[in-house]
Amino acid sequence: MIRDAQTGDLEAITTIYNQAIDARFQTCFTEPLKSEERLGWLQQHMADGYPVLVYELDNRVAGWLSISPYRQGRNALKYAVEISYFLHHDYQRKGIGTMLLSHAISRCRDLGYKTLLAILLDRNTASIRLLEKAGFERWGFLPGIAEFDGVACGQYYYGLLVNQV
Repeated sequence: MIRDAQTGDLEAITTIYNQAIDARFQTCFTEPLKSEERLGWLQQHMADGYPVLVYELDNRVAGWLSISPYRQGRNALKYAVEISYFLHHDYQRKGIGTMLLSHAISRCRDLGYKTLLAILLDRNTASIRLLEKAGFERWGFLPGIAEFDGVACGQYYYGLLVNQV
């Protein structure tokens, strides 16, 4: 079941995010985060109307996706959002990412957003395949921008246009 996240989901959301941090090349954070550090992030999303979605399976958060403003404060970009998503290691390759992304695309259409962006590391091939399957296209590349333990990697910008006239 996909639903909006609640503050009670924050520990599971943080655990899943920390798994991605530990795995490397899935996010640019390199040190584990604490739930209390993420509370403001979740509350701000909820207050500003930018959904954080969770996929719940067997009363457990199996994955989450956030819809965030892109370059907040720049009014000309108010119809562009960035999506980020992460799955618990136990629930990867089960179609949950596809369902979360599909739900998010529909939700973004309903909210009137026109441009969806996903910014990911070039070594994250699973996310690249998921985005391309959902119709996203590669719009940009920043070579060698990130470094993990002396290993450089690039960052892709993927985009999808929705609600276009």
